[in-house]
Amino acid sequence: MNPIELLRLPATVLLVLAAILLLCCLLQLVMLRRRLDAGARLAAGWHALLCVACLVLTMLFGIGGWALRGYRLLGEEAPVVDIEAHILSPQRWAVTLSWPDGSTRQLQLAGDDWRVEAVVLKWKLPALLAGLPPLYRLDRVDGRYDDPVQEASAPRTVIGFGPADGFDLLDLRRRYPRALPMVDAVYGSGAFLPLVDGGHYSVSLSRTGALVARPDAATQRRISSPLGG
Repeated sequence: MNPIELLRLPATVLLVLAAILLLCCLLQLVMLRRRLDAGARLAAGWHALLCVACLVLTMLFGIGGWALRGYRLLGEEAPVVDIEAHILSPQRWAVTLSWPDGSTRQLQLAGDDWRVEAVVLKWKLPALLAGLPPLYRLDRVDGRYDDPVQEASAPRTVIGFGPADGFDLLDLRRRYPRALPMVDAVYGSGAFLPLVDGGHYSVSLSRTGALVARPDAATQRRISSPLGG
């Protein structure tokens, strides 16, 4: 991931702020020690107060940054992921996911379609007035069967993209709903399209939080063909 893309992530911004505040906290500790050595108790008390304030803010920004891992700012229409598919055997596919930051992941899906789901977080009025945009993160990718009977009984493939330790803003809101009064809603959005050999698809998220899936022209022709080719 290049530095520009990295700085666009809310988690990175909060963690950078936490690091800066931690340095300020250490600086205040040094100044506190000097004032104590000089016998300036009033000035020492002021530096102690600043040190505590910086430490509290460091913890808040650090916890917030850690909880927002994987989330991205949602613009007018944000690209979420590109998907390429190649058939391995009937209803078995090799799929490559490519994110806007250049990272990729290869996986296998079973079924006739791919389906992508995202988690979208919206803020209440004060945060909206401050211009804070919604956040989102890719939640999971899975295979989907056209036949409902197969969907209920055939082998399923579901790949999650949440943090391995399960600690993020969604988890915090579920456990402590009153601790995040600025969060208006956390909800899911999904989209799916048929899988075709050599297919290429792009998935984006609209400002309203709806996932939009689009095949490229060649893929659209394969989908529209009676034989899928």
